[in-house]
Amino acid sequence: MIGANKKKSDFATPYTVSNALTKGGAAVKLSALIMGLGNIAHKQIIKGLIFLAIEIGYIMFMVNAGAYYLSMLPSLGWRKQEEVFNEQKQIESVNGALALRNQINELIDGICKEGYKNICWLGIGGTYASCLQAEVHMKEKSKLSFFVENAAEYLTTGNKKVGEGTIVIISSVTGTTSEIVDGVKKAQKSGARVIGFIDVATAELAKLVDYVITYPANEQLKFYMVADRFMYNAGEFPEYEDLYKELDQYLATALVEVEKEADAFGEEFANRHKDDKIHYFVGAGNQYGATYSYAMCYWEEQHWIRTKSIHSAEFFHGMLEIIDKDTPVTVFIGEDSQRSLSERVANFLPRICGKYNIIDTKKFELKGISPEYRGYISHLVMHAVTQRIDAHMEKVNCHPMEIRRYYRRLDY
Repeated sequence: MIGANKKKSDFATPYTVSNALTKGGAAVKLSALIMGLGNIAHKQIIKGLIFLAIEIGYIMFMVNAGAYYLSMLPSLGWRKQEEVFNEQKQIESVNGALALRNQINELIDGICKEGYKNICWLGIGGTYASCLQAEVHMKEKSKLSFFVENAAEYLTTGNKKVGEGTIVIISSVTGTTSEIVDGVKKAQKSGARVIGFIDVATAELAKLVDYVITYPANEQLKFYMVADRFMYNAGEFPEYEDLYKELDQYLATALVEVEKEADAFGEEFANRHKDDKIHYFVGAGNQYGATYSYAMCYWEEQHWIRTKSIHSAEFFHGMLEIIDKDTPVTVFIGEDSQRSLSERVANFLPRICGKYNIIDTKKFELKGISPEYRGYISHLVMHAVTQRIDAHMEKVNCHPMEIRRYYRRLDY
């Protein structure tokens, strides 16, 4: 048979990579770095441009996403999904945040002594949700002038309330979120001073703000400590000392116990809803910020499950008409003054829906926390519950929550 039993040596050729690199011209040698350059030099223009385009595309992919994806490969074998959380780490995290109170108080006391006009809670995405929680907390207790601004809206529309005497409060994990960075610059240009809770001390934003406090996580707790000190200094929060005495002593452990108690529920919830085409979340009071952020920042961004969040007060003005027996709906019920709004939804759902969930913070003991202070922390309790849902949802869907398709991967 012709060609049978041929060896590699029988097909000797001078066109080898080593020969090209040692004996080729400058263009050929450079083509090892710039694909297609050798072809272009030898007038194979189209072929050379195709090779060059492939290389450029590869480089762009690696810069935008590929390097991150490669860095995640080792985690496919060793990364532990948080089925069992680190109890001590959780306790230390919350207690560490509470320990910031002296630093926060010194800062706020100084601002109050100097005088200020109003308070602006500025956020985007999840931080905007935390701003909404601070707003509803203060609205019930305070006559101080304060308001919430979405950073992107502020950049386009502005707000005449922001100016000399305004104290802007922000939070950022990375310190690089463009809307927040630009929003801070705009507010400062208007004469406002900015308090920044920035997780990364070396970030641009940490250097940009007027006052910086660096500590990871616990954003909602940090915001509340600021709000409470402003109200305390205004004579509007007489229970301040008693409340924080309890939180310092009991909060961290109470939240850990919530997670432990909610773990079995979280597993059942995840298995029940892992394949949902869309899921509706309903909440009110300080739970609405939790509802808003959990739907968008957790299920949509991190689990890639479509959702809609709605305030309990608005449920009966449109949403109820698209609910049927197979529509997944979850109601967050807290213990603040807007509890009755969510209870109304929870009481109605069994009449029309067969796939609803009611998560009520009232079922958890919260040892050491007085009844009158439970509503104050109910959004933190709900977060402890949803963390167990997330841990199990991540496992059953085999989808690590840190993976993103587009966020910070593409230009937009």
